[in-house]
Amino acid sequence: MGINLRKGQRIDLSKGNDGLTKLIIGLGWDSITQKKKGLFGKLPASFDCDASAIMLCENEKLDSSKSFVFYNNLRSGCGSVVHSGDNLTGDGDGDDEQICVDLSRVPANISKIIFFVTIYDCVNKVQDFGMIKNAFIRVVDPINNKELIMYNITDNYAGKTALIAGEIYRNSGGWKFAAIGEGTGDTSVTSIVNRYK
Repeated sequence: MGINLRKGQRIDLSKGNDGLTKLIIGLGWDSITQKKKGLFGKLPASFDCDASAIMLCENEKLDSSKSFVFYNNLRSGCGSVVHSGDNLTGDGDGDDEQICVDLSRVPANISKIIFFVTIYDCVNKVQDFGMIKNAFIRVVDPINNKELIMYNITDNYAGKTALIAGEIYRNSGGWKFAAIGEGTGDTSVTSIVNRYK
């Protein structure tokens, strides 16, 4: 069992994890309360959340379009960040989507990797993160499958259509993880990426 973090907390990833170079960032969520009418009464509404990662330089800007990993670009240009693929429903237990990071391959000019979740077609579906429950981000060592960090995201995100879950960043020659949990009004992955151009 990993260390449980609260919003705003930070932890050194290398402390007690000598030689750690690869990470699995697992993101998960469950839907929800929203219902839509079907032929035979109410049916659960379709909810398609998407995990993404942005690699940023020291000036908090996107290095290039190849530094953005999401369902339509599963690998960063340098190959250090790889998305597991799009889960269209979020059904099932455990991680709904995973992003693998090879810290040893992250280019030296990248100082931070932000992990966030958006709701696909949220405007047309009239959906927001107030309709999501049990959201989390966790960090796993893929060598031994040991969970290092768990951050259960529990704030009320009603009206928020994107969620910046957490980030890893360089610190004194190593890497740290920060539990962010910031909801935004961004309605697409493009909208969030544009913040960092």
